[in-house]
Amino acid sequence: MGQGLSCGASYEHALFTAVQHGDIEFVNDLLEKDSSLLHQTTVYDRHSALHISAANGQIEILEILLNRSVNPDAVNRYKQTPLMLAAMHGKIYCVKRLLEAGANILMFDSLNGRTCLHYAAYYGHADCVQAILSAAQSSPIAVSWGYARFVNIRDGRGATPLHLAARQRRPECVHILLDSGALVCASTGGYGCPGSTPLHLAARGGSIDCIRELLAWGADRLHRDVSGRIPYAVALKHKHGACAALLNPASAEPLVWPSPLKFISELNQEAKALLENALMEANKEREKNILKGTAYSLPSPSHSDVGADDNISEASDTELCCICFEQVCTIEVQDCGHQMCAQCTLALCCHNKPNPTTACLTPPVCPFCRSTIAHLVVVKIENQEDADRDIGDISSPKLRKARKSRNFSEGSSSFKGLSTSFSKMGGRGSGRIAAENEWIDKR
Repeated sequence: MGQGLSCGASYEHALFTAVQHGDIEFVNDLLEKDSSLLHQTTVYDRHSALHISAANGQIEILEILLNRSVNPDAVNRYKQTPLMLAAMHGKIYCVKRLLEAGANILMFDSLNGRTCLHYAAYYGHADCVQAILSAAQSSPIAVSWGYARFVNIRDGRGATPLHLAARQRRPECVHILLDSGALVCASTGGYGCPGSTPLHLAARGGSIDCIRELLAWGADRLHRDVSGRIPYAVALKHKHGACAALLNPASAEPLVWPSPLKFISELNQEAKALLENALMEANKEREKNILKGTAYSLPSPSHSDVGADDNISEASDTELCCICFEQVCTIEVQDCGHQMCAQCTLALCCHNKPNPTTACLTPPVCPFCRSTIAHLVVVKIENQEDADRDIGDISSPKLRKARKSRNFSEGSSSFKGLSTSFSKMGGRGSGRIAAENEWIDKR
């Protein structure tokens, strides 16, 4: 009997070692000899072969185990599932395969009461965060529980995935979570200082990129935690000077992703990326002005102002935005075909503040034809010969040139308001951000 137990323990050890190192043939041989090994676990942590393959990214062995009807939701000593370990270690292919196998995304561990989404956000694996959120939109469990509720799911200490991502300096995860409906001003329970928002935790971690993302989504710089501290005070306490300068309530207000854009029924993803980039670049200009003359400085933007000016000089005058006459048209209103630059599109959507007496926002309208904007797309670049030949096209250079002169001579109040908003946002020509942005929607 002693020899038999020793042999069994040896087989188990051999299996776990083979799984960890990806020895597929040896794993198959062991399972053929003794299929009961599928249900064996390590002595202390109680890791199954599926846990080990998921944590080490051994996708082929994981596939073999799942094909042998291994439970994808097996738990170890700490109630962690293979999906949690795959998300923790950023093994995206294992995460996707486990999700396909029906792994439960709503299981909580016994350490901190966290789900697989908490793990992916905490360790900064943006691709895993995205995969889990995509699965949550179609998972029967998440659907019954509610997608918005899942995105803002709290662990045992009252922290949402956004709190964890902000505290751990994970700007990509912060962006994905905010874009998926994470509450930017949610307060924690026992995690960090009670009552902390993601902005408090980002200030504590000292991540300018996370702070920038949170501010762009409307995070409140004046929100106080249970101790009465605003994020500015938290940044000062932890000696993050540059973060404190941006969070100082006396500094210029940041530009916020405009609420009217959230009410456009179809916002093309490429167009959205352009608009977000324009907003973030404008905020970087604001940050430069805030940090100017201090001991802190921000990294240079990916596109220098010199390069931008060169692009403008090379562009034909008829390709410039008819509102600001500085930027190249990149955004098109699909229904009417009128075009603007990304900066002026932002100014258009931020220009009119929402009416607090109404329950819904009035959607923005095209400044050229006054039709409601329902669908924004990226301008398609056509061959110049085709563009010149297509005289009937509303976006052709000839018509754009005529429209530009007509709009300029009319002196429409809409264009005056947009020009004012654009100058505050800091175009290439202005090179500055106004201290006060009355048009911004802070909601």
